Amino acid sequence: MHAIYHITYLQAVVIGLIQGLTELFPISSLGHTVLIPSWMGGTWATLVREESRAESPYLAFIVGLHLATAIVLLGYYAKTWVRIIRGFFTSIAGRRVESADQKLAWLLIIATIPVGVAGLVLEHPFRVLFAKPLAAAIFLTINGGILFVGEVLRRRRAAEAVPSRTPSEMPSGMPSEMRSEMLQRQPVAQPAGVTQPTAGGPQGMRVEPSFIRGERDESDALLDQAADERLAAAVGVKSALWIGASQILALFAGISREGVTMAGGLFRGLSHEDALRFSFLLSTPVILAAGILKISDLTGPLGQGVRGQVIAGSIAAAATSLFAVVFLARYFRTRTLTPFAIYCVAAGLISIIRFGIF
Repeated sequence: MHAIYHITYLQAVVIGLIQGLTELFPISSLGHTVLIPSWMGGTWATLVREESRAESPYLAFIVGLHLATAIVLLGYYAKTWVRIIRGFFTSIAGRRVESADQKLAWLLIIATIPVGVAGLVLEHPFRVLFAKPLAAAIFLTINGGILFVGEVLRRRRAAEAVPSRTPSEMPSGMPSEMRSEMLQRQPVAQPAGVTQPTAGGPQGMRVEPSFIRGERDESDALLDQAADERLAAAVGVKSALWIGASQILALFAGISREGVTMAGGLFRGLSHEDALRFSFLLSTPVILAAGILKISDLTGPLGQGVRGQVIAGSIAAAATSLFAVVFLARYFRTRTLTPFAIYCVAAGLISIIRFGIF
C-alpha cells in the first residue's frame, strides 16, 4: 500500500512552511525538506526515507506543494503575465516580435525548453536517487559555491565596465549583455508618475513602492513594466538559454532553482533586482508544471490518507511563499546573494559532518 498515514497535520504544515520559504529563497526547497526532517530524527526522518522508493509518497507530497508556490507567483505577477501572454499571441498573429512584452514572452519560452526537456526525462529518477541527507548536504554546499561564483563574476564584469559612457560612446563590438550592465549602472529615467526609491527626500523621507507597504497600485504597475522592458532589452537568446539551462542543476536536491538562475543572470550582466524578477518569471511555469504533474499521483493510490495533509501543507506553503516573494523583491534592491551563499556552505558542511560521519 502506498498510503503515508504517518504524515501528521503538524508535519504537513511544518514541511509546507519550509517548502514555501525555501523554494523562492536561493537555498533549495528540496534540500531543506530532506535535511530538516533528517536532523529532527524520529518519525520526521522516516518521511525522508520514503523518498528512496521508486514510487515515493513523500516526494509526491513535496512536489505537490509546488502548486501553491506557483499560484502565489502567478498572483503576484498577474499583470506582468497578462502582458506576456498577450505579447505571445500578438507576436504570432503579427508574425513579428517587436514590443518588450513580445520579446519577453519568447525569451521565457526559449529559456524553459532546456529544463523542460531535462525535467521530463530526469526529474523523478534524480530526485529519488539524490534526495538523501548526505547527497542533499553536498549539493547544498555546492549551491553556496555557485552563489559565491555568481557574485564574484558580477563584480568582475562591473569593474571592467565604464559606467560614465553613453551608449554612443561604447565600443561597437561590445556584447549586448555587457552594454546593458553598463547602462543599468547609470541613472535611469523613471516612468511618468514613478519616484525612484531614495535614501532621503526633501525631509529625508525614503520613498518606496507601495508593495513594500502591503499594497500594489498603478505606480507599481509602471515599475513592473519598466523592469520588463529592461529585461527584454538586456536578455538575448543566448542569455535566455544559458539562464534557462542552469535550472537543470536544481534537479539535484540541495541546488536551488532561484539561486542558480539568479547566478546565471548576474553572470550574463543583469542587476540583482532584474535577475530575481527574471528568475521568478522563469520559474513559475516550471514550478506550476511540476505541481500539476503530481496531481494525478496525489489523487491516486499515493495520495490515500494524506489529501487533507496536502491541503494543509499547501496553505502553509502559500503563506511563506507570499512572504518570500515580497521580502526578496525588496531585499535585492540593495543587497546581494552573499549571505545566502555563506548560509548554504555552513549548513551544508555541518550536515556533511552529521550525515557522512555520524
